[in-house]
Amino acid sequence: MSKRDYYDVLGVGKGASEDEIKKSYRKLARQYHPDVNKAADAEAKFKEVKEAYDVLSDSSKRAQYDRFGHVDPNQGFGGGGAGGADFGGFGDIFDMFFGGGGGGRRNPNAPRQGADLQYTMSIDFTEAIFGKETEIRIPKEEECDTCLGSGAKPGTKPETCSVCHGTGQQEQVQNTPFGRVVNRRVCMSCSGKGKTVKEKCPSCRGAGKIKKQKTIPIKIPAGVDNGMQIRVSGQGEPGENGGPTGDLYIVLRVSDHPFFERDGQDIYCEMPITFVQAALGDEIEVPTLTGRVKLKIPGGTETGTFFRIKGKGVPQSRGQYQGDQHVRVKIKTPKKLSEQQKELLREFAEVSGDQIPDEQSEGFFDKMKKAFRGE
Repeated sequence: MSKRDYYDVLGVGKGASEDEIKKSYRKLARQYHPDVNKAADAEAKFKEVKEAYDVLSDSSKRAQYDRFGHVDPNQGFGGGGAGGADFGGFGDIFDMFFGGGGGGRRNPNAPRQGADLQYTMSIDFTEAIFGKETEIRIPKEEECDTCLGSGAKPGTKPETCSVCHGTGQQEQVQNTPFGRVVNRRVCMSCSGKGKTVKEKCPSCRGAGKIKKQKTIPIKIPAGVDNGMQIRVSGQGEPGENGGPTGDLYIVLRVSDHPFFERDGQDIYCEMPITFVQAALGDEIEVPTLTGRVKLKIPGGTETGTFFRIKGKGVPQSRGQYQGDQHVRVKIKTPKKLSEQQKELLREFAEVSGDQIPDEQSEGFFDKMKKAFRGE
């Protein structure tokens, strides 16, 4: 199968500048890199792009290719053409494009931040409203006090790995029809750390860390809600090689209240009132988060009416705003009526001009109850 024109492979014209060739190569290398593209033909296309770039990015090779094309009278550009190309491994190219700093390897001994931890805390309704200070005990890894995190027995120290020579990686070279490919993987001898411990610390057995039960003070601000997170800086797992400690995230689970309901910064509740209170009006006492307050019910109030008590809601966890409390009144229907009460209701209906149905047919007082409930 004949080779494609290198300019066509990179999608540039024959007069393309070095910058245009490099820009196109980077774009195509990203697209077809085997670590990113899992298509069956991705690796072959990646190698084709690499081969084209190796020729067109070199001024002498490009001049010779422009003159002779793929037919090289000198056996492939001074010793094998593409067959003599050294790809250096997919890993180096991948690092160059995705954060490796131009093919640089990650230093296994560089400081690394410790992992974050998460803890779920249950609090009651009022604790979420007003906040609280408390403590939790959690198991977490701490730097070993005996070896100070080195993992080595006191009086000794870790040694540079004799297999990877401190790089944390092992290399395997393969000769392929497309050139020499270098594959890199984590060193099995030192697990990628670049160092080995011959005499392990008796306390942590070489891990450099010990799991302990630690008591951590927690301050829950006023106004938090269910599902919110509180970040406690520096209370996660310890870092590696002197890196910073991770953070602890407290996830809050707020229990329900038997009387109040919450919607954002507002509080809702339901208060029962009598038919007489609804009809004639009254002043009732309503529980709030900070105590009982008086609420005026105007005459002619219907069941389901909402009243607002300003400033009796939830304070914001960050800010001065405080929500309101909303009270929904519900008219209580008497379950048992005396004969005197029934007679008074009949008189009320007659004065109001209401037609009194036969009590036996549907239940007159059942209808009255429905009317009281707003049904």
